[in-house]
Amino acid sequence: MVRGIDLFAGAGGTTSGAKMAGVRMVWAANHNRTAVDYHEINHPEVKHAHQDLQQANWALVPDHDIVFASPCCQGHSRAAGKKHRSKQADISRSTAWAVVSCLEAHRTPVAIIENVTDFLRWELYGAWSMAMNSLGYSLSINQINAKTLQVPQSRERLFIVATRSQNPIELKLPTSIPARNFLDLNLEGHKWDKVENRVLATRNRVKNGRKAFGDIFLDAAYGLERGGRSIDKPLGTVTCTNKHSLVIGDLIRPLTIKELAAAQTFDSNYQWPEAKTITKTMIGNAVPPNMAKEITLAVLAAA
Repeated sequence: MVRGIDLFAGAGGTTSGAKMAGVRMVWAANHNRTAVDYHEINHPEVKHAHQDLQQANWALVPDHDIVFASPCCQGHSRAAGKKHRSKQADISRSTAWAVVSCLEAHRTPVAIIENVTDFLRWELYGAWSMAMNSLGYSLSINQINAKTLQVPQSRERLFIVATRSQNPIELKLPTSIPARNFLDLNLEGHKWDKVENRVLATRNRVKNGRKAFGDIFLDAAYGLERGGRSIDKPLGTVTCTNKHSLVIGDLIRPLTIKELAAAQTFDSNYQWPEAKTITKTMIGNAVPPNMAKEITLAVLAAA
């Protein structure tokens, strides 16, 4: 069986997807204590490490056949605005070098590096890719939307597949799932607000949404959408904040933790912290398990 490790494991989306693809995950690490604790609760068979991976002793990492890595994306994302040019952003971007250090130590046959697409615009991307090439890796660059991989959400992400081969491998990937599949359309059991109580911008979006989609649709608090989104389309990108709301008639509510986790394709039994803010951050930063599964299957088939 193929053995894998998960760097910057976060909530465990990559680990979940890799396991669904038949990979035996043997080690996972992250700098966030809460993330590590809940990763261990949901994946107790995996050996865990709570540490800064830029200071890792790679000799202590178990033998493995594939590396999954999701270096911090906040420093790369243009959506961060002014924060993109901060000292914290520099620290965030530098986590990508931990992948190079790991591969230098282990010369693992395959590595899958996930990040936002702006990773390719990083000032040091050329140096980073050259370092990977110097270690004998060919890089397959893939910009993939999660909605094409059985995820009910539009989420554009970069997947770099590094293989110790002469040429980059080509992935053959498998259709969209509508948001309706995971939304709870019942009025009972939720805390609703009246649309008329919301700010003008929200009221205007809802007004436009009604014209386009009728009484039931989704509203996004920020982004490019100005008139709602049909529940028969995939949800927009899940973030760490209350971006998405469900509108039914004159009522509106934010999506629940259960719905957000389902939009990311986490199993309904997956365990999360009680604190909603922490949980939303973990979910928003996660790799959708179904996306990780499909990409892993494609990589294993092509490698």
